[in-house]
Amino acid sequence: MSKTASVAFAPSSSSLFARFMAAVDRFLLASAEISNHNGDLPRFGL
Repeated sequence: MSKTASVAFAPSSSSLFARFMAAVDRFLLASAEISNHNGDLPRFGL
């Protein structure tokens, strides 16, 4: 029973991390697009 529970938790935690990274990626992409629209150089990274 514990093997099934531990396997079930692994994909959900990785998908949560993937969703967080996707949100950060969308934020950085939007920031770069705004900077490009304003004629500035985009800042890379956090």
